[in-house]
Amino acid sequence: MKSFLAARRLSPASMFHVTRRFRSTSSWKKSQPPQFKSQAPDRETKGSTRKKNYSMFQQLVESRFERVLVDMGKWTAEHTEYRSFKVTSQQHLIRESNLFLLAIKKAFARASLNGEDGRDTNPLFWNLRNAFVKGDTQGLGKELKYSFQAFLMRSAFPKATSELQAELADLRYPFEWYPATRVMQRTVHLHVGPTNSGKTYHALKALENAKTGIYAGPLRLLAYEIYSRFQAKGLPVALLTGEEQRIPENVDEYFTSCTVEMSPIGKKVDVAVIDEIQMIGDPHRGAAWTQAVLGIQAKELHLCGEERTVGLIKEMCERIGDKCIIHHYKRLSPLRTMKESLDNDFKHLQKGDCVVTFSRVSIHSLKNAIEKETGRRCAVVYGSLPPETRAQQAALFNEPNNDYDFLVASDAIGMGLNLEIKRVIFESSTKFDGIGHRSLTIPEVKQIGGRAGRYKTANQAIQTAAAEPGAQSGADSSPAKDSETTAASPAKWGTPGYVTTLDEQDLEHIAASFHEEAPPIQAAAIQPPSFIIERFCSFFPPQTPFSFILSRLREISRISNPFFMAALTDEIGVAEAIQDYPMSIADRCTLLYAPVSIREEAQQRLIAAMAKCISTSTSGHLLDIPEIDLEALDVEETDPAFTDKTHLLRLESLHKAIVLYLWLSYRFEGIFVSQQLAFHVNELLQARIERCLDQLNFTFEARKAFRARQRHSATRRDLEMGKYLEHDEVEAVEAGFDAALPGQGAHAKQPVAANYDEAKPKVIEYPSSQGYTTSNDTVG
Repeated sequence: MKSFLAARRLSPASMFHVTRRFRSTSSWKKSQPPQFKSQAPDRETKGSTRKKNYSMFQQLVESRFERVLVDMGKWTAEHTEYRSFKVTSQQHLIRESNLFLLAIKKAFARASLNGEDGRDTNPLFWNLRNAFVKGDTQGLGKELKYSFQAFLMRSAFPKATSELQAELADLRYPFEWYPATRVMQRTVHLHVGPTNSGKTYHALKALENAKTGIYAGPLRLLAYEIYSRFQAKGLPVALLTGEEQRIPENVDEYFTSCTVEMSPIGKKVDVAVIDEIQMIGDPHRGAAWTQAVLGIQAKELHLCGEERTVGLIKEMCERIGDKCIIHHYKRLSPLRTMKESLDNDFKHLQKGDCVVTFSRVSIHSLKNAIEKETGRRCAVVYGSLPPETRAQQAALFNEPNNDYDFLVASDAIGMGLNLEIKRVIFESSTKFDGIGHRSLTIPEVKQIGGRAGRYKTANQAIQTAAAEPGAQSGADSSPAKDSETTAASPAKWGTPGYVTTLDEQDLEHIAASFHEEAPPIQAAAIQPPSFIIERFCSFFPPQTPFSFILSRLREISRISNPFFMAALTDEIGVAEAIQDYPMSIADRCTLLYAPVSIREEAQQRLIAAMAKCISTSTSGHLLDIPEIDLEALDVEETDPAFTDKTHLLRLESLHKAIVLYLWLSYRFEGIFVSQQLAFHVNELLQARIERCLDQLNFTFEARKAFRARQRHSATRRDLEMGKYLEHDEVEAVEAGFDAALPGQGAHAKQPVAANYDEAKPKVIEYPSSQGYTTSNDTVG
């Protein structure tokens, strides 16, 4: 620990916070004698520390608010945002800003002096803290902007209007959004167990034996894999992803293989399979899983995933009246973590090894380096790879009688892609999550590492199924309600799987993750459906920013157990980007879920350009949209700029633009009319990107230094959080999203109440321009 700190030249304060976080880990606690374990800081010391942290957090909040004001700009008569919030002059803006700062000071005083830090007692502080924990300083800035906008609107709504808004924001009964599904008597089969235990295999057998059905997976690659599997068996099947739809011709009944977001909710089928059900707790994508579980109209619904979902799924089934059958599975091959890393030496690689990294550039750099160092071939697999190419690469790796001995892949392999991997090697123990670098979580490590020692590949599974046409699911198809079964262990285990790292510095974290259990998933993400958003918008003046309306809906919504409100971070970002273009609320709601990396400025300009086409109903021909950088294809391979990383970023940005265009072409067919041209451009683009990536160079020293910077960045991120908030606060927010924190009391995620007022949450209220009210206290 001492050398770790010295290597990074941390300040004494930083050393304290790293040490405190290290001492919160189970490995440190287990190493201490019993008498030391019992020594905990007294209440007075802990209160003093939290008061100091809150003081520093307040300084951060106030400085971020100054930046928010700068970004919003000075008041002018033509400033549409200020007009919509009834700001009449620069002096008015300054007065309101000072009042809001006073409200912030009051909220922090109540948190540090009185311990009032819950949503019901101190909602402004609670919102700012949650935004910081979930979204770092960027999330804090966005929350400050919304809170200030809400402050400006405090006198805009009469009490009756506010009550109507609150009534419409009642999201405690999401199962009622799917009335056609609720009249069905569904049987839910929950298949749970570790990776490589046969969960999805048994669920797919039930699907294959049905007349109609749906497979819904987390990745386009998985949807394509199942699509290809059903086609190989001669079964009629459709493929539905955001940017591609293949519908079989001349058949009335067919199977559907799709991504979860594209699940056909209105289609009645015999069997549906939803894969990776643990994603239901993800704050960004989880709402799609919740919608599929609650809405798919299937007689039999098969859910596949981790053991930690059992309690949540049982509770959801009890709420909606579905029969729940739980199938427990054991791993079909042993899994072992190695005691030594590869020590950055590719000569230690063995046939069947898979090196996992977390960016497309890293994948191809590693591929080139491995082939150069070992003289043997290396296949690649990652999420944005075209499905046909991925299938070809997987086949090359799985075939034992060729020279493709190794695989370099992204974390997409953790989602269940069928690959015959003998050993998983983590190139790094950190990844970029859209905000900053962080350490891999326990579920991520187990999900990815568990792909080692796979019992059967997809091809072997198909051959086995063909040889045993009478094979059954491994559990009785009609047991009693809420019954549980355990799949019989195989007579002979498969080949053991091994897990290690490329760098010795990462091995401890990876190995420790396999000896710890992730907490159960306690709540499912939901987000308000379009019809609620449209009705909610009717309570606001026409010029009110759509992003503010979404933030307001998220703020005052009431959620019952076992659900929580999805993050809506990207959706609010899209709403801001398209604000300047008039269009219907229905069209705005459609654009909210477009596949766009809204944190990138180029993507913000692109979605704005698409919104302009929709707003004006003008030609959305691919060649008429200047924000789509088709000129990137004009760079010849002989040009030195072709191998430049700047050019690679340009090609990848163009690829994102084409994916967005294809997505829009299925939803606004009369505007974005160049679908076939876009498919052709996408094929050319993929080939260009592959050739560009193949020429990337890899050096051990550069990658080693890069991994060290990543680990340092992840540590600094923890330190930054530790300066402002206590460890238990951060863990509570990260683990439960809207879960209660110490002193919080009731909050919006609450049990269903029989009486409306009984369940009504305490939210920030703004009664007049003379003061700022939170609960029963007034500032001003």
